Amino acid sequence: MAQGLQSPIGRILPRRATAAVTDALGDTRVVLVNGARQCGKSTLVAQIAAEHGAQWRSLDRATTRQAATYDPTEFVADADPMVIDEVQRVPELLLAIKEAVDTDPRPGRFLLTGSARLLGLRGLPDALPGRMETIELWPLSQGEIGEQPDGFVDAVFALGPELRHSSTETRPGYIERITRGGFPEAVARTARRRERFFDSYVADLINRDVLQLSEIERGPEMRALTRLVAARSGQLLVPGALGNDLGLPQPTVKRYLGLLEEVFLIKRIPAWSRNLNTRAVGTPKVAMVDSGIAANLLGMDAESLRRPDRPLGALLEGFVAMEIARQLSWSKQRAELYHYRTRDQVEVDIVLENRQGQVVAIDVKAASTVKAEDFRGIRHLSTRLGADLVAGIVLYTGQQTLPFGPQFRAVPISALWETAQVG
Repeated sequence: MAQGLQSPIGRILPRRATAAVTDALGDTRVVLVNGARQCGKSTLVAQIAAEHGAQWRSLDRATTRQAATYDPTEFVADADPMVIDEVQRVPELLLAIKEAVDTDPRPGRFLLTGSARLLGLRGLPDALPGRMETIELWPLSQGEIGEQPDGFVDAVFALGPELRHSSTETRPGYIERITRGGFPEAVARTARRRERFFDSYVADLINRDVLQLSEIERGPEMRALTRLVAARSGQLLVPGALGNDLGLPQPTVKRYLGLLEEVFLIKRIPAWSRNLNTRAVGTPKVAMVDSGIAANLLGMDAESLRRPDRPLGALLEGFVAMEIARQLSWSKQRAELYHYRTRDQVEVDIVLENRQGQVVAIDVKAASTVKAEDFRGIRHLSTRLGADLVAGIVLYTGQQTLPFGPQFRAVPISALWETAQVG
């Protein structure tokens, strides 16, 4: 039995992904829970495995890994159902799993976890198309930490400008949330001990997973790139500019960025365009997957961020973007996350578009007051989208929902996790 049922927080927090994993096991032969190291994958999967009577095998254990490498076919033939933890450490197992489930196609035979995007691994064999469902697990959302609804995405698409929310959260409270992040190990610690966790986490990720995946020996360059990306959170991701700062060729920077994304340290947010404006910029933006890691890489704790001379905007925007990214993994709305910017520097921080072409435009402000000009980018997009714009929202650190026209609202940031699902 896995030991993942122990939690650093002292209690097992319900995860929104639980229902998705359980449903997938009911009709899919192989289910993969993919996400960052120490985000709670093993705890989630251990609970589900216990209910299904599954045998647990962790490839983080050297002996288990050697057995899997020596004879992958025999390794997966021994038990049913089976959990294989950190499957990316022996990717050859996937061919053996494919053979096993093709011979016996019953659903729920294998439940896998991975800490790297399997499709990004070099030399990966057949990735089980049509046989495997992948469910991404992020670090804890604010709603999961506080056991609150986490229903903003569904609510804003359903209600549009009729969404209303009042908040008691304050700017210092948001700063505490940003610097804490969502890793269970970090949530359980004091602020000072949390810094040590973040330092060790990033160092281990680069020294172990990134270098293992890439077969390179450029740890110092990877660490420098990671800090540089954290400093540019919420900005356009331009490999050439990063390469100039680091003294590295652009192809090398592109490869390194891909590796950081494969191990769930960063997330690219693609540019949105519907060919409505030929001046739209197609460059993606970048965000750190966890705001606590981002703040720590920049040497910023809650105390320093509370000082008025310290810029909060980029960290806050990344924090909001990743809370929304988490929600999109379980929301009923099948929407995608984008940003929008023109060559004239008109921009919208976050654009959500669902399968019907409906759009919610969101800007993030690190201020407790909102002005009409804060809706400049959203109004620009509104004139081009017409009826397809469901609502334009400025998320801010104030406490009341305020109207700025028929479709536009200033809404407290805490609406992200305190709003109940609708629809």
